[in-house]
Amino acid sequence: MRAAVLGSPIVHSLSPHLHRAAYEGLGLHDWRYEAIECDEAGLPGLIGGLGPEWAGLSLTMPLKRAVLPLLDTVSDLAVAVGGANTVIFSDGARHGENTDVHGIVRALAEAGVAPPRAATVLGGGATAASALAALRELGLREANLVVRDPDRAGETAAVAERLGTALTVQTFDKLDTVLDVDLVVSTLPAGAADGLAVLVAGVPALFDVVYAPWPTRLAAAVAGRGGTVIGGFPMLLHQAVRQVELMTGRSDVPVEAMRAAGKAEIVRRVAPES
Repeated sequence: MRAAVLGSPIVHSLSPHLHRAAYEGLGLHDWRYEAIECDEAGLPGLIGGLGPEWAGLSLTMPLKRAVLPLLDTVSDLAVAVGGANTVIFSDGARHGENTDVHGIVRALAEAGVAPPRAATVLGGGATAASALAALRELGLREANLVVRDPDRAGETAAVAERLGTALTVQTFDKLDTVLDVDLVVSTLPAGAADGLAVLVAGVPALFDVVYAPWPTRLAAAVAGRGGTVIGGFPMLLHQAVRQVELMTGRSDVPVEAMRAAGKAEIVRRVAPES
């Protein structure tokens, strides 16, 4: 059987290391997982050309949204979030799932973070949408969203509406007004939140989706004040665990072997060249 992660660029994806470690631990020696460079324009042709030996695909942005019209069925969660990061092939049909939300929920639980009474999400992209869905799954019916331009947060606001989450949209210059919360989720890219570190430092818990370089300045500031900090790697790990379960039909996925493989690859990438 075959599976792959698609995206552009895709060369730095950790998914092959995570999935291959799972196959090894499960004894699935005839399974292959690879990284395939693919943009939106090439997605229909690539999916249409896959044979019966394909079990599934992992997708990065912007393919998570672009894939939806190409699927036969889509989970309610993927519809609500507006994107599927996982495609399962079964009996000639293509089914879309979203495991990013599962990854966030599991990462928070693993770190011992209790379901928040109030939360603020930084950034308005696809990961922010998954974060809102995760917060809704944890019981939160309202949240704050902080973006640079509220006019560009329409898709994320639509996700909140589909989830039944009351959303307060604020700009970064008013960030201080929405920090009286239990949890801040930063979906900003590496370096983008550095200037917010002093302001956010006092929050009880931070989930920062960046996993390298780690810690981010934001994470270091919160940890320095005694807050709980969760990086992006646990989310990436647990969404991959769920993908393996869906693609293989196995429930005994070797989480710790996947964790070790992912961490080893991160260390390898940041190690100075000898």
